[in-house]
This record gives sequence, C-alpha cells and structure tokens, in this order.
Amino acid sequence: QVQLVESGGGSVQSGGSLRLSCAASGSTYSSKCMGWFRQAPGKEREGVAAIDRYGNTNYAGSVKDRFTISQDSAKNKLYLQMNSLKPETTAMYYCAARSVGSLCPRLSWDKEYEYTYWGQGTQVTVSS
Repeated sequence: QVQLVESGGGSVQSGGSLRLSCAASGSTYSSKCMGWFRQAPGKEREGVAAIDRYGNTNYAGSVKDRFTISQDSAKNKLYLQMNSLKPETTAMYYCAARSVGSLCPRLSWDKEYEYTYWGQGTQVTVSS
C-alpha cells in the first residue's frame, strides 16, 4: 500500500513558478513509476509528467521545457517544478503511483488507468 500527500500548490501570477511536492509512504514506493496529473474545471484528468525508478522522464507536450519532474528516493518524495506558468495551467494537481513495474509504460504513461495510488490533490491557480 502506498499513501501519497501533495503540497506546494497556491496562487501565482502568469509567468511565475511553483514547486509541487508529493510525500509517499509505503515500502514499495521507490521502485515504481510515479506521475503528476492535473484536472481543470470541466475537463478530464490529464497526465503531465512521469518518472521511473531509473530517472527516465516523460512529459506532456504542453509542459515540456517548462515543467521538470524529479524524485528524491531517500526522502520518498516526488517533485514537479513548474516555471513560466500560464492561466491555462490552473488545475488541481495529483500525484500518482503505479503498483507494478519499475518503468513507466511507454505509450500510456499519461493514462489514469495505469496508476493505482492517488493523492488528494493540490490546487494551482494562475492569474493573468
């Protein structure tokens, strides 16, 4: 079993930065693919970024070059550094973890069904 708790959300102006954190508990956390998802009002949840136990990363095209996913296995933490934020970035951001496999699925890393464990989310609001 893995428990995930996100933090670091808030309100910023367009062009600003935020760093989200996800604290994970559970002995198998460090061996699995972890991801960040977001859900804006009235929209479906979408994958933002993912990282496997070897540090290989995946990004949605809309955030590539602006967002960076990273992990600190010693601290059982996952991070999402978000720069050059835009109003369309406004959403609830969720941390997620797979229950099997050390690698993120190559073609479906951004699909909700690939992840078993979810946090409660942290709100990010970007104003223009």
